[in-house]
Amino acid sequence: MAAANLHTSKTTESPVDPRESGTQLRPGLWQTINERYPGSMITKSKFIPLARLAKPLKDSIVCLISSCGVHLKRDRPMEVAHPLGDFSFRRVPSDARQPDLVIHQLKYPHDDADVDINVIFPIERLQDLAAEGLIGGLTRNFFSFIGYNMDPERFEATVAEGIAREVDEEERADFALLAPA
Repeated sequence: MAAANLHTSKTTESPVDPRESGTQLRPGLWQTINERYPGSMITKSKFIPLARLAKPLKDSIVCLISSCGVHLKRDRPMEVAHPLGDFSFRRVPSDARQPDLVIHQLKYPHDDADVDINVIFPIERLQDLAAEGLIGGLTRNFFSFIGYNMDPERFEATVAEGIAREVDEEERADFALLAPA
């Protein structure tokens, strides 16, 4: 029997492409958030200039940081139901593959990423770039967290500072690629 087609009708036993259902994000979600949590949408009036690389890409060690909520299937799940959000992050080994990972996130639709994790967490594309010698290598771990939170100061003091410390002191990255979800 041939492999199941992802675009098969829902009336058969074959799996359906999750993008076909399109039911993950409810209409009016952002309006509801703005009404329930006034002032929670972050705005920025000052910007820090981008830093120049200290060495060429082909010699640089890269770390991936994403707000997509990806982690290893064996890791403790992230808190997706707390009204203030989750103030933790997960280390994702840079040699992990899609079957090892789960997207633990309810605040955005991830139908496409369920099919190809690289849409929101380009781990396998970075592995390819390192294997081709286009970048010098990858840090031992990448980092992921849930970007939704209602306490920016707490988020900065826990998640942001924790990841920054790990990237600098433990992973020794030459630069970090930020991939927002």
